[in-house]
Amino acid sequence: MDIRTGFFYLFSAILLIAAFRVITARNPVYAALFLVLAFFQASAVWLLLKAEFLAISLVLVYVGAVMVLFLFVVMMLDINVDSIRQGFWKHFPLAASIGALIALEMAAVLLGGFPIGEGTASATAQPAAAAAVQYSNTKELGKLLYTQYLYPLEIAAVILLVAIVAAIALTLRTRKDSKHIDPSLQVRVKARDRVSIVKLPSVQQAPAPVAPEAAPEGKA
Repeated sequence: MDIRTGFFYLFSAILLIAAFRVITARNPVYAALFLVLAFFQASAVWLLLKAEFLAISLVLVYVGAVMVLFLFVVMMLDINVDSIRQGFWKHFPLAASIGALIALEMAAVLLGGFPIGEGTASATAQPAAAAAVQYSNTKELGKLLYTQYLYPLEIAAVILLVAIVAAIALTLRTRKDSKHIDPSLQVRVKARDRVSIVKLPSVQQAPAPVAPEAAPEGKA
């Protein structure tokens, strides 16, 4: 077993453990962190398969954006973990059956292999090996994105831009229960508009004592 195969088994084992901990962790924050670990291991496996673009996209999009946002939401909300886990063991048999079925289907596909015709295998082995030396997945994907799929890419970019503008517009709505502060008014504030200095004499005469009133003669 070479070092590449060893790294594949190492990354795959950590990926399976992290994926299992995602569904068994009691704390949602820990589950999200285990999901981030699973994404990193999957990107490492893709790097071993020479799929650099998919590995970088997984790290940047899912780990760098989606999971960070999910962690912020989970930590900001007051989530009742006990109510979430009430139906876990109730639905566990069905989930385990579906997972086992998917695992068997994947094993049937992968163990069968991907056969190549015997006549074409020997003829194309050397040209394919020579072409793979100068082949770049990222370069070929860039050519396809900016030539054949240029218009769908631009449409997706416009849709994302509209979504960003809409999200910003939703946060700028005027709410009656919040105090709005205009930064331009704060910048134009001057000291004389906020503080007024009043001059008072340093020494003041004490007021004269008031004599008590004499009581009436009939009332002693």
